[in-house]
Amino acid sequence: MPDWRPLAGPLAARTRGAGRRLVFVHGFTQTGHSWERVAEHFAAVSGTHRHQVALVDLPGHGGSSAIRADLRRTADLLASTTGEATYIGYSLGGRVCLHLALMYPHVVERLVLLGATPGIVDDDERALRRQADDLLAQRILEIGVEAFLDEWSALPLFHGLELDADELADRRRNTAAGLADSLRLCGTGTQLSMWERLVELNMPVLAMAGALDTKFVPIAERIAASVPEGSFGVIHDAGHAAHLQQPMQVITRLEAFLRR
Repeated sequence: MPDWRPLAGPLAARTRGAGRRLVFVHGFTQTGHSWERVAEHFAAVSGTHRHQVALVDLPGHGGSSAIRADLRRTADLLASTTGEATYIGYSLGGRVCLHLALMYPHVVERLVLLGATPGIVDDDERALRRQADDLLAQRILEIGVEAFLDEWSALPLFHGLELDADELADRRRNTAAGLADSLRLCGTGTQLSMWERLVELNMPVLAMAGALDTKFVPIAERIAASVPEGSFGVIHDAGHAAHLQQPMQVITRLEAFLRR
């Protein structure tokens, strides 16, 4: 199979394989590399289920570290980079893909959300979250990327997640300024609630969460029940970063969804 090759566009991206395109979009502090194991599986599949896969670095991350953009502008940049495809987004990446699907429904053939939220409904709660994200952004600038990654990965949200040397090295490519701007521009506190707009999604939607991610399991269930053509999937023995903890389960869920 051919090696990864650059994909021209405003965001840093690379592609591999042939067939219908799948775009994998990472979470905060990650890069496209975090989806590589899952993506490579789909690029290697032969026959009628062959896929071209694309990995993207979001603004403030990896090869796109110098780009500053809010969620709507990030959706614009993503559409310009990867075009018509099935979009699979985790956490921050899921929120970006949700914006993309609502802004450009003709671009999103299918939508997969893993550990993602349509936003905080209560205005006061959303304002508090924005304040918390601002403080966290300042913390990154004060202590630097490496120390922040130690604190971030130790959060209860990521309980049980162990990053190998390669994954840590990849995350350390991020800059403090890029991550801080990502929080300030794309943090959950900046996102208006999109719960009432889920009914507008006119493509098949799969909402997933790790079984141990007790906050996001009911969110994923509610997303699946709120869209016209939704389904829910739970990833066992996994927390928030289910694609890193249980990649084969995620692959199995995606395969079943893509064959419907």
